[in-house]
Amino acid sequence: MRHGLLRWWRPGELDDGQREVYDAIVGGPRGRATTTRGWPLADVEGRLNGPFNAMVAAGGVGMAVQRLGAAIRYESGLPARLRELAILELARLRGSEIEWRGHEGPARAAGLTDAELADVRAGRVPDGFAETERVLMDVVRRLVLDRELPEATATAAVAAFGERGFLETVYCVGYYDMLALAMAASRTPLPDQGSS
Repeated sequence: MRHGLLRWWRPGELDDGQREVYDAIVGGPRGRATTTRGWPLADVEGRLNGPFNAMVAAGGVGMAVQRLGAAIRYESGLPARLRELAILELARLRGSEIEWRGHEGPARAAGLTDAELADVRAGRVPDGFAETERVLMDVVRRLVLDRELPEATATAAVAAFGERGFLETVYCVGYYDMLALAMAASRTPLPDQGSS
C-alpha cells in the first residue's frame, strides 16, 4: 500500500535496519507520549503515520533523523510552550497542515489557548504574548522566510533564551522545516484520526 509517494510499511515487512528505526520510534518517548498529537502514531496494522514512515523508509539516515527529533522534543531545555509555538509558526509558514495538526494538541497541553492558536494560525502575534514569545515568533519567521537572522533579532533571542535556548530554537526550526519538506516532497497524507 502507498502512503503518498512512499510504501506504507507494516512492521513485518521491514528489514533489520528499518525495524531498528521503527522500534526506536515506537519504543521511545514518542510511543510513551501522553500528550495527544493530532493523529495516532500508527494505524491498526502498526504502520507509522506522519513523518515517521519516511524515517523508517530511510533506514540509517532515518534513525539519525528520529534521534534528532527525539532530542529536540524530549531533551531540550526550551520550554514546551515555546517549542510548540515555534513548530506551529513554522507549520503555518510552510503550509504544513500535517505538522499543524500534529502539534496543535501538544501546544494546548503546553498552555496555548484556542484564541492564541487562532491568532497564530492567522499569522498574528496574540496580544497577550510575553516578550519571549514575540521574540520566538520573530526568530521563526526570519529563519523560515529570510533564511537568516538579523543581528538585532539574534541578540534579542540570546537575551531572551540564553545561548542554549537560542541554539535549541534554531535547531528546532531547522528540524521541523526538514520534516515539512520531506512530507511535502513525499506527498505524506494527513493520517486518519480514527486509525488506531
